[in-house]
Amino acid sequence: MSEPLIAVEHLGKRVRDSSGELIILDDIHFSLAPRESAAIVGASGSGKSTLLAIIAGLDTPSAGTVRVAGTDLFALDEDARAELRSQRMGFVFQSFQLMGNLTALENVMLPLELQGRSDARAMATEMLARVGLAERLRHYPRILSGGEQQRVALARAFVVQPSVLLADEPTGSLDFATGERVMALMFELQREQGTTLVLVTHDRGIAARCDRQVRIEAGRIVD
Repeated sequence: MSEPLIAVEHLGKRVRDSSGELIILDDIHFSLAPRESAAIVGASGSGKSTLLAIIAGLDTPSAGTVRVAGTDLFALDEDARAELRSQRMGFVFQSFQLMGNLTALENVMLPLELQGRSDARAMATEMLARVGLAERLRHYPRILSGGEQQRVALARAFVVQPSVLLADEPTGSLDFATGERVMALMFELQREQGTTLVLVTHDRGIAARCDRQVRIEAGRIVD
């Protein structure tokens, strides 16, 4: 059996406000193998997005840790975590998070340029063609449909061939039919590249397409 690519180890997250201490995550523990897909599911406010942010190293836990390919994220400083994200992780968000002043091509080139890739333009052009946007290279996000924007976001995420893709409600801003097409494309790219996928979703149909589900209730994993 292969070593886990992602190991979430007894993770806890607590915050304090005027009413006292709030437990957001409590003793979350699971692991994912290379190429595995997992849906994090649960009601709004259950801690799903916080868990995803901690797996990404964008938020810090109060207890426990996350290991990515054996590396303890929280033994690294902020700059080293950012470097690990740029080398190993891709991200897809509900709100697309495209740069409005960049064309579709420039948006997809950006993570490659941050890696110092000299072939960024050719790679980005090829990936946009792969997601069906070869005719939209010079279009800005504001004139693309929601489905087209999310396909640009998928191209940007997968162009670096990440070990891990983290997706937070990627169809939340799309109508049903468009969302279905986007998710079919996401799973195709995940299989092609052998990416480990961690997906936050409210959609039971999308969750059922993953290899496993991690169900969160009131900050804890439930069966």
